[in-house]
Amino acid sequence: MLKVAFLTTDDRENYRRYSLTEPFFGAAPAALLEGFATSASLKVHILSCTQQPMTSPEKLADNIWFHSLHVPKVGWLRTAYSGCILAVRKKLKEIQPDIVHGQGTERDCAISSVFSRYPNVITIHGNMAELARIFHAHCGTFNWCAAKLENFTLPRTSGVFCNSAYTQSLVSSRSKRTWLVPNPIRCSFFAPPIRSNLPFEVPILLVVGVISSRKRQLEILKILIQLRQQTTHFQVKFIGSYGEDPYGKSFLNLLNSKENDGWATWLGVLDEPALILCMDTAHALIHFPHEEAFGLVVAESLARGLKLFASKVGGIRDIASGVPDAELFDPEDWEGLQKALFHWIQNPTLASYLSRELIESRYHPNGIAARHVEIYREVLSASKLS
Repeated sequence: MLKVAFLTTDDRENYRRYSLTEPFFGAAPAALLEGFATSASLKVHILSCTQQPMTSPEKLADNIWFHSLHVPKVGWLRTAYSGCILAVRKKLKEIQPDIVHGQGTERDCAISSVFSRYPNVITIHGNMAELARIFHAHCGTFNWCAAKLENFTLPRTSGVFCNSAYTQSLVSSRSKRTWLVPNPIRCSFFAPPIRSNLPFEVPILLVVGVISSRKRQLEILKILIQLRQQTTHFQVKFIGSYGEDPYGKSFLNLLNSKENDGWATWLGVLDEPALILCMDTAHALIHFPHEEAFGLVVAESLARGLKLFASKVGGIRDIASGVPDAELFDPEDWEGLQKALFHWIQNPTLASYLSRELIESRYHPNGIAARHVEIYREVLSASKLS
């Protein structure tokens, strides 16, 4: 029986929803845990640090335990997560895991894994050093600090799970070893889509992601306004969180301007069932960031049968490889994107069954979880020999 300590962020902490009694996690870690839950040879202990004490369940599945660790604010980023490191180390001494797996370098998980005193590995979800470079992060800002901590942790772990070839190219020079293992998709996205096969007169487009200059919803909205001026008829729904920053305000100002008579809407953040329902009542996804480590929503939308229009960056290239219903464009080819959308709107189609089947074969959580177990055993065998 393999015992794994799984360090990840409880999104109750991220969203300051301390009154909730059930933890919830990012889409990729949540999907991986679904795969782990089916393994009879695995015991998983989830450790998540929080700034406020919370009521939590002891177990999330027959073989998955949950530990919420209260760490006062002083033990977080301002002290390089020293409080989180100590709290995790204390709990691990009780659990005695075979291996520790840190989910992401964005916050405390990776550095707590490295200082755990156990064999450990890290998954990269967002490339923090690359994002700091792209956005010219100033000294002392969150992105600057996260980049510094990423550069510190990667050489000190046994190996790094890379969710795309792009991520692997950024990480390999800073790590002892890397494995190319994509993020899994939650099982619910593989249920048969609930949609009508009848022709649709008004195509519905989705744009999913945090409203930000990296995801470029403002630019997408501008080209859609131009398309509407060409007497094309469609609707677009923007889904994602919004911050009080100049970019987000510019996006909402344009969305609420006279250019929009109701054809474009912003739905905010949706939970998993609501997102799936929204996908099943839509017809295409536009995802056009200029940097993307993986692009989980791209894989999820293809699993739900949506046509894809996306930028040819990062992990999106891996996901769309060999998928007939995906159209990719250079990240600055706005004209090409606009033309492709115009032609598709005149004769809209959905993704084929073959595309959905291909996505399931690549990203089902059971297969991804099995690959993780193989790598854990490989790391442990190597550590015994050293």
